[in-house]
Amino acid sequence: MRREAAAMSMSVEQPLWRALTAYRALTAVYAVAIAVVARDSYERPQVAFGYLAVLLVWTLATLPRFTGAARCTRPFLAVDTGLALAGILLTPLADGAGRHAADGPTLPSIWTAGAVLACALKGGWRWAAVASTLVGAANLAQRGEASPNTLHNVLLVWVAAIAIGYVVEVARASERTLARALEIQAATRERERLARDIHDGVLQVLAMVQRRGTAVGGEAAELGRLAGEQEAALRRLITQGPVPEPRTAAGPDAAPEDDTRPQDLMALLGRHADARVTLSGPGTPVELAPHAARETAAAVGAALDNVRTHVGPGARAWVLVEDEPDQVLVSVRDEGPGIPEGRLAEAAEEGRLGVAQSIQGRLRDLGGTAELISVPGQGTEVELTVPKQDENGREAATGRRHPAQAGEGTQ
Repeated sequence: MRREAAAMSMSVEQPLWRALTAYRALTAVYAVAIAVVARDSYERPQVAFGYLAVLLVWTLATLPRFTGAARCTRPFLAVDTGLALAGILLTPLADGAGRHAADGPTLPSIWTAGAVLACALKGGWRWAAVASTLVGAANLAQRGEASPNTLHNVLLVWVAAIAIGYVVEVARASERTLARALEIQAATRERERLARDIHDGVLQVLAMVQRRGTAVGGEAAELGRLAGEQEAALRRLITQGPVPEPRTAAGPDAAPEDDTRPQDLMALLGRHADARVTLSGPGTPVELAPHAARETAAAVGAALDNVRTHVGPGARAWVLVEDEPDQVLVSVRDEGPGIPEGRLAEAAEEGRLGVAQSIQGRLRDLGGTAELISVPGQGTEVELTVPKQDENGREAATGRRHPAQAGEGTQ
């Protein structure tokens, strides 16, 4: 979730605004430098240097405005574009007749493109088209004729501004789509987590009440029927669309619970061992991060619940734990009749999520896998693979980053 939040905070527009800020500062200095070099050719140098002084002060004073679209309001951009147009139209008044006839640069020179690009970043290709058209018209008006060089420059600015404006609009639409997708993903994960918890608790109890009530008969049969109806309704509810992400009672700024000390998986699995469940594993603790250990133990518990439900309360089961250097392997094997082909897909469609969520979903969230091997008449084996190091280089056993990657972080 941290990676998703970081991805959303990095807008594609921000690098463009930073580049535009640097462009405006550099081109303002460039315009002044051109004027200083050509100062002897101006018929009215006071007009040229008066305008350039205003341009330089305006550019430096407004640099903080170009940190994002929010501060570049429509009136501000109108003034900025007006300053560029004024410089273009003042060029014939300040410039010498010879330089003007020879297609010499305007007073703001290439600074004008910065004003047009600001409109493109703010309002997309439509604003860019309006601003570049005004700049083009001003260039043609101050020249008095449409020379090839002038037409080339006008067309270049017009096409570039519209293209950048269009790219910005596409990027904004993509960011909105990404934000929506991340919201749906987060809500779906939360729905799956709630579905697992409900399956492990409420649904199992309702299913047991239905079976026992039907077996006893009488008034208990009616109770069992009602429990069955509530079970079916609850299954439909948890298999519907995403639910909003819950807020804790402590608020969004509440400090997270300390969840860094490793836990022994064997100790958690020992709670399931009894006369019918045989637990085997290494003689030393099998340490995982607390969340990984709890979820793995819960997945094993869901697998054993399936054994009791579908094979029988007296069925035997065997749990084997293997502690490997980079992962932990847990297998749950029973002596039942096996799972008929297609039964798991049918159960998922019916809203029975014991395998799909309580087992496979848990392991998927941990970055691991859960495989079911079932042969009719030969029992079923559930193989769980839990990695000790996640995709960010964080060791599941300790909650710390791996030294080599310390740069980051049912049926």
